[in-house]
Amino acid sequence: MKKRILFLFIPFTLLLLGLTSVETKDTQIDMTAYLNRLKREVWVDSVFNTFSEDDKVAQLFMLAVEPSGNPKVGDEISALIKKHKVGGLVFFKGTPSEQAQLTNRFQAELNVPALVAIDGEWGLGMRLDSTISFPYQMALGAVQDDNLIYEMGFEMGRECKRIGIHVNFAPVADVNNNAKNPVINYRSFGEDKIKVATKAYAYMRGMQDIGLITSAKHFPGHGDTDVDSHYGLPVIKHSIERLDDIELYPFKELINKGLNGVMVAHMSIPALDNTPNLPTTLSKPVITNLLREKLGFKGLIFTDAMRMKGVTAYHPVGDAEIKALLAGIDLIELSENTSKAIEAIKEAVKKGIITQATIDAKCRKVLTAKYDLGFANFQKVDLQNLIADLNTEPAKALNRKLSAATLTLLKNKQNLLPLRNTEKQKIAVIGVGASGKTKFQTQINSFAKAEYFSLPITANAKEIKKISSQLKKFDVVIVALHDTQKRPNNKVEYTNDLINFVGELAKNPNAIISVFKNPYTLAKFKGIDAAGQLLMLYYDSEIVQEVAADFIFGKSYASGKMPVTVGSFKAGDGIEVK
Repeated sequence: MKKRILFLFIPFTLLLLGLTSVETKDTQIDMTAYLNRLKREVWVDSVFNTFSEDDKVAQLFMLAVEPSGNPKVGDEISALIKKHKVGGLVFFKGTPSEQAQLTNRFQAELNVPALVAIDGEWGLGMRLDSTISFPYQMALGAVQDDNLIYEMGFEMGRECKRIGIHVNFAPVADVNNNAKNPVINYRSFGEDKIKVATKAYAYMRGMQDIGLITSAKHFPGHGDTDVDSHYGLPVIKHSIERLDDIELYPFKELINKGLNGVMVAHMSIPALDNTPNLPTTLSKPVITNLLREKLGFKGLIFTDAMRMKGVTAYHPVGDAEIKALLAGIDLIELSENTSKAIEAIKEAVKKGIITQATIDAKCRKVLTAKYDLGFANFQKVDLQNLIADLNTEPAKALNRKLSAATLTLLKNKQNLLPLRNTEKQKIAVIGVGASGKTKFQTQINSFAKAEYFSLPITANAKEIKKISSQLKKFDVVIVALHDTQKRPNNKVEYTNDLINFVGELAKNPNAIISVFKNPYTLAKFKGIDAAGQLLMLYYDSEIVQEVAADFIFGKSYASGKMPVTVGSFKAGDGIEVK
């Protein structure tokens, strides 16, 4: 087995210099910083000089690792690693122990360890079971204390490092100003460019402060599209002035504040590059001219997944990867066929389409990032107590605190909230879209006696009437609009009868409506703006159900503000209750 190339040689004379600084004319050089730079350069050179031309190209590729449901994934990835000593791995759905074991296996098979990445916008729970899912970014857009978002970023970074992850493809820096956006939507902090930038910075800074590479996405801005780039190529027809003012604003702010990674989207933007059917991922005017030169970004540039239809619809494997490198990309994520793409790039170098100097420079950049992440003293993932370390009590407490901070009180006409003298009131709780008793109902039961009803998303007029006829005898009717989707998309899967029933409930001045759904769904409930009491929770989980119940019964607070405008509800709306 080849020895791993992780040794560092420093000129002995420099180590003998017990100096912290040296004065040369009017300039004082920080010797510590100088020695650190020298160590990095020596390590990068020592590794780079062992690489074949094939190895240099392979360092620019990140393979997809998808353990869930594929017991052969280890052997498949190992075979690719042995064939191409790739620079990175991107993990998807699986278990923490699976991922940790595979990480250790693959890293041991590489002479130079790979960058390990995950698409963890709301934490490891986005991909791994038995881990924490923090609130979605749209919910975080309601949070008024950005220090909480910083703490979340820092905690996410700690969890990532604990399981051997070096890169998190987050935060989403897109300004979601299109309610019909099928791909960003709840993944964005909202429609206000300044708030998006501020919250994305807090999130980014938390992760970077603990030593992670972040990847603000989806440059140059995927918020105003009605096409999902997973399935097609979105076309953005805005002017350069509009793009510069809105879409690019958060990215410019993050770059100016030390952002170390950017992911480029697959979009066609004629104002930036009018080449037909050319995604921004393959555009030199977008990546080199705009991102590198005009905006001055110096960190790593990643493609979005190269197997998405936004690129594959018009650009075959090999051709797409060549164009991406020529455009200015550093790391190619998830090629449809890594072997074919690497061979195509090698052939392009032979033909002079890509210079060897270009490949060398990108390879050195990747190695420099690896050194900065501590690869000179690389450690495997410790498998002991892994699940416990990823689910600490402080992390759970932070998650609950964040969830409470998202709660947005939109209406309180009767000043009914929080409820008082509940021991004298008859209370009904209706779970709309629920198939049985929920955590919301259970939590309410810890505060007061209540009668429970539930209506599934398939409820018809007869089922609804049976419950509706019983509500007149109650002093307070607490209504929960639940979400049966895996993620809070902008859809309402209720029957028309059920949607109309919500409008009728809103007419009851003593009804309290809690919406555990995407905020854009408010527009789909006719008459809901007439509600006397209305709570927006943004998504459905046991934690937010508990938080909502706590607030209704005066055990928590309301401080959230709407991150988007929906009908009569404006961005920034929210009644504060301490």
